[in-house]
Amino acid sequence: MKYIYDLHKVMLKQSLLLVYEGEFSQEITKAVLAMAERNMDSFGEQRKVKTKVFNVMVELLQNIFKHSQSYQEEIYGKNNAIFSLAKTDDYYFVLSGNPLFTSEVESLKNRLDAINLLDAAGLKEERRRIMKSNKSNIGKKGLSDKGGAGLGFLDMAKKSGNKIHFDFEQINDQLSFFSLRMTIDRNIESKSEK
Repeated sequence: MKYIYDLHKVMLKQSLLLVYEGEFSQEITKAVLAMAERNMDSFGEQRKVKTKVFNVMVELLQNIFKHSQSYQEEIYGKNNAIFSLAKTDDYYFVLSGNPLFTSEVESLKNRLDAINLLDAAGLKEERRRIMKSNKSNIGKKGLSDKGGAGLGFLDMAKKSGNKIHFDFEQINDQLSFFSLRMTIDRNIESKSEK
């Protein structure tokens, strides 16, 4: 039982408001979003900040749900991902982690590095370019084979106003673990006054 208290202390020390680990579905995504919204409401968070956090969370959770792979249990165990929301005086941190095939790491790293090089105008232009190139696919199975236009990470960077922090840890020969952190400023009003 001491483990529960230890976990509670870790969550307090790391300013974790919400942690979920397990399989992701539409229902679980909705429940996680609702819990996060209630947490932010209980702090009396600014509407603009809540909107930014909520938008980033939606993109991140949809990304986990759409892109999580089914792995055979002997390769990794159960198909689990992790999501958490943390808060400090100045920031919210939206964090996630999920397994992916190691063969996908290099292309995803290159995509995230390219997004991190863009400023706000560049993010907007890249979004426009992707939408234009995918326009001919609208009405088909989806804009991509995963059901989106490949805009999730781009939108997270745009909506958060910050760079994407990420890392990959090799699990075994076939899988790696992808960790992602998005930062959202809580002091929107003071930033816009400067």
